[in-house]
Amino acid sequence: MSRRRSPVSPDGLPALMAAVFRHRSFRPFQEEVCRAVTEGSDVLLVMPTGAGKSLCYQLPGLARAGTTLVLSPLIALMEDQVQALQTVGLAAERIHSGRDRAESREVCHAFLAGDLDFLFVAPERLAVPGFPEMLAKRRPVLIAVDEAHCISHWGHDFRPEYRMIGERLPVLRPTPVIALTATATPVVQRDIVEQLGIPEARAFIHGFRRTNLAVEAVEAKPSLRHGLVRRVLATPERRPAIVYAPSRRETEELAVALAERFPAAAYHAGMTAPRRDAVQQAFQAGETEVIVATIAFGMGIDKADVRTVIHTGLPGSLEGYYQEIGRAGRDGAPARALLLYSWADRHTHQFFFDRDYPEPRVLERLFAALATEPRPAEQLRAELDLDPETFATALEKLWIHRGAVVAPDETVSRGRPGWQAGYEGQRAHRRAQVEQMIAFAAGHGCRMVRLVEHFGDRRDSGEPCRLCDQCAPNESLVARTRTPGASEIEHLSGVLSLLQGRDGATSGQLHREAEAEGPISRGDFESLLGALARAGLVEMRADSFVKGGRTIRFHRVFLTRAGRLARPDAVEAVEIMVPPADSSKRGRAPSGRRGRSDPARRSGFEPPASSPALDGDELRLFDALREWRLAEARRRRTPAFRILTDRTLTAICRARPADEAELLEIAGMGPAKVRSYGRAILTVVNGR
Repeated sequence: MSRRRSPVSPDGLPALMAAVFRHRSFRPFQEEVCRAVTEGSDVLLVMPTGAGKSLCYQLPGLARAGTTLVLSPLIALMEDQVQALQTVGLAAERIHSGRDRAESREVCHAFLAGDLDFLFVAPERLAVPGFPEMLAKRRPVLIAVDEAHCISHWGHDFRPEYRMIGERLPVLRPTPVIALTATATPVVQRDIVEQLGIPEARAFIHGFRRTNLAVEAVEAKPSLRHGLVRRVLATPERRPAIVYAPSRRETEELAVALAERFPAAAYHAGMTAPRRDAVQQAFQAGETEVIVATIAFGMGIDKADVRTVIHTGLPGSLEGYYQEIGRAGRDGAPARALLLYSWADRHTHQFFFDRDYPEPRVLERLFAALATEPRPAEQLRAELDLDPETFATALEKLWIHRGAVVAPDETVSRGRPGWQAGYEGQRAHRRAQVEQMIAFAAGHGCRMVRLVEHFGDRRDSGEPCRLCDQCAPNESLVARTRTPGASEIEHLSGVLSLLQGRDGATSGQLHREAEAEGPISRGDFESLLGALARAGLVEMRADSFVKGGRTIRFHRVFLTRAGRLARPDAVEAVEIMVPPADSSKRGRAPSGRRGRSDPARRSGFEPPASSPALDGDELRLFDALREWRLAEARRRRTPAFRILTDRTLTAICRARPADEAELLEIAGMGPAKVRSYGRAILTVVNGR
C-alpha cells in the first residue's frame, strides 16, 4: 500500500520535526538550510561532523511529500541511517552491492509504488543501464548527495563512480539537489557545485568554530611523544581521551604503556571485528578511559564527554585533523586537542606519497602501451617490466582519470586522452594538503581562526579563540614559555624597527637581515616572530607564489597598531615557546627502535621486503583466488583490482588464513574487505 503524505510548508517544519524526530528545537543553522531545501533550492551544505547535517535532507524530504533519493558511498553508514529512520517509523530502504538481486528488485518495486520515504543507493548503482531511467519513472522529491567531497578531484576519498553522478542527474531533474559534506575546503566546494551541475546552489558553510576546544601544536622528537602523552593523561580531568597514532604497532605499544596507569586499549583495523566492537563499547560505557587508535577509530563514535584528543604524528590533511579533534568536547564542556609533530613527519608523508602517486612519466608509459583493443593486464605489466605494486597503482590512477578502461575480466584498453592535467593536479593538491598541515602546526596566530578560515566559514566572527596555545600560551598542556635573553631582545627590537620602514616583509627577508646583526637559526628566528605575534605586536599573513609548477608558501609580517606604538622595552615582556626537553639518557635509542633508520621506519611503518616467488601449491591457490575475484568483479561491474590487488592475493596464498582474525592481519584486508569478501576467500583457501 502506497504511503501518501501531504506537503508541509517551511513554516510547518518545527512541528513536523517534533512529531517525527522528537527534536524540540533546531541546532544552529539547521532551520535556515531546511527551509531553503523545502522551498526547492539546490543547496551545498558544509558543516562539521556532529552538527546535524542528516536532518537537513531528511526533514525537507518528508516536507516535500515523496521519496528522497540518498546517494551514499559508505555501506556501513547507509545501513546505520536506514535503521535509524526505520526506528522512528519511516519507510527507508537501500540498494548496494551487499544485497542480493531479489532484495534490490523488491526495493525497486516499493519505490515505484510510492511506498518509500527514503531510498539509499550506492553511487555505482547509477552506472547500471536502465537504473536512472527507472528512478525517473517516479522522480524523487529530493536528491541528497552525501559525502559530496568524494565527487571532487580534490576530495580526500576520490572515487570515479561518485564523480560520474553529475552525468546521471539530468534525467531526474528538476528535482532539487542537496550536497552534504563535512570536509570541503573552498576549492572542493566549487568543484562539487560544478560537477553536480548546480551552479545556482545556495551555499551554507558554517559551524566550524568550536568555542570550548583549545588547540595546541608542539614540535617534539618522536622519542619524546609517548612520555608526553603519559604525562598529559596522568591528570584524571583530561580523560576520557582519544590518542591517534600513525601505525598499528605504535597503537599497541602506547596502549600497553598507558594501561599501567589507567584503563586504556588499542584500536586498529588489524584487530578482529568482535575485539574492536568490545573496545569501542567499553570506551563508550566509560570502562576504558583512553583509546589509542589509528584513523580507523571514530567514524561511528558519539561519546560526548571526550576531554582530550592527542595526535602523536602529523596528520595528512587539515580536513582529516579537524574531523578527529572534533570528537572532543561534544558535550560543550572544556576540551583540548594536542598535536605532537616534528619535521621528520614530512619524510613519512613523502614515503606514502611516492608509493601512492607514481610519477606522471610512469602513467605516460602505461598509456602509450594501451590500444583500443583490450589486452590482459598481466601481459601488459610483463611487457612494461613494472613491479606489480607500481603497475597496479599506476593503472588505478590512470583508470580514475579516464586514461584507461579496465574491464572486470582484467583486460585493459586505452581511455580518453587529456588525463594528465587531472592527475598532475591531484598530485599537487595532495602535496599541498601535507604542506598546509605542516604550516598549521608550525604557524602563528589563533589556531581556531586558521581552521575556520581553511573551511571558508562565511559567518564566523574572525575573533581569536583565547583558548589555543597561541592565544593563551600559559594554559598549554605541554609547551612552556620563557622571557627572551639579551641577544634575542636585540633581534626582536630589530624586527620591529625594520618593519617600521618596510611593512609586509617576508619572514625570510627579515631573517637574512637579522643574521647580519648576529647569528640566529631560521627555526629560532621563527620562534621570535611567533612571540611577537602572540604579544599582538605583529601579524603573520600567509602568501604564496608558483615556481616550476609548485606552489611555494610563505608568510609576510606586518606591524599591528600596538606594534607601531610599542615602547622600545615592550619586547622584553614577550613570551618565547620552549619545546619539550629530552629527559631520557643521552645515546639511548627509543624503546622498540634499533638505532637509526629511515623516516618511514621511525614512524612505525616498515616498507615491505621484495617478495619471493610462490611455490606450486601457492600458485594453484593464487589461480583459484583470481578466478573468484574475476567472478566477483563481473558481479559488481567493477575492475578486478578494486576487489583485491594481486599483492593482497599473494599475501593470502602465503599466510593461508584459517579465520577472519588471521585474514585481518594481511596487508590490504581491512574490516570492510573482510566483511564483504572474508567468507568467500576463506572458502577458497580452505577448499570448501
